Amino acid sequence: MNNEDILTTRDLTKKYRKELAVDQVSMSIKRGDIYGFIGENGAGKTTFMRMVCGLARPSAGELKLYGVSGKRELQKARKNMGALIENPAVYPNMTAMENLEVQRRYLGIGRKDSEEMLKELLELVGLADAGRKKARNFSLGMKQRLGLAIALTGNPGFIILDEPTIGLDLVGKSELRNLLFKLNREKGLTIFFSSHDLSEMQRLATRYGFLHRGRLIKELTAQELEQECGAQGIDAEQYFLNLILNAGGEGKK
Repeated sequence: MNNEDILTTRDLTKKYRKELAVDQVSMSIKRGDIYGFIGENGAGKTTFMRMVCGLARPSAGELKLYGVSGKRELQKARKNMGALIENPAVYPNMTAMENLEVQRRYLGIGRKDSEEMLKELLELVGLADAGRKKARNFSLGMKQRLGLAIALTGNPGFIILDEPTIGLDLVGKSELRNLLFKLNREKGLTIFFSSHDLSEMQRLATRYGFLHRGRLIKELTAQELEQECGAQGIDAEQYFLNLILNAGGEGKK
């Protein structure tokens, strides 16, 4: 595994008036990581991801993507990044294929062989049989799958997924995990995904960042998490709860 940093932040902060949504977060994601961003609802996970994607402006701190910073450099680097943040941004009156076609044009991908590429993407996420069904008639799970296909358009080297298993049943969650694991192992895709469900995250993540009240209170590898839980005789969820309790009143007020 290459140790190149795909994403690094230093004291990244987002403040809305008097409220700190993200408080001086310094972290790194390396090429080949499946980085699980764990935190309770309202911890600041989505806000942090929005800043990485350029959807929210940091109040302070530094962000580097593929080793570059600066507005123009980041804009260029983000072309090699896919994202699924909050609700999938799909056009409700378009089919799955038409939504992918819009994304293809947005990314400036040429038409040559693009139809076959988009068909393969829909097959990959389990929407090959969606046909002419409009996205407005999709279930939440189908919309999540379409959002993932949009994030994967253009074969990015890095994707950000905010709560990607929302709306999926047990089979759908298993299929998504297997797909992400396959993309990571076979194509070297670096994955940054968030959840408040640590038991679900444990089945996929290779590294973790624990966020509480806008602050990153712990980073460790999957192996280190397993070792610490074993040494303390507790499961991962209890480990995270203990981290929160030990953090006390620190963080976002």
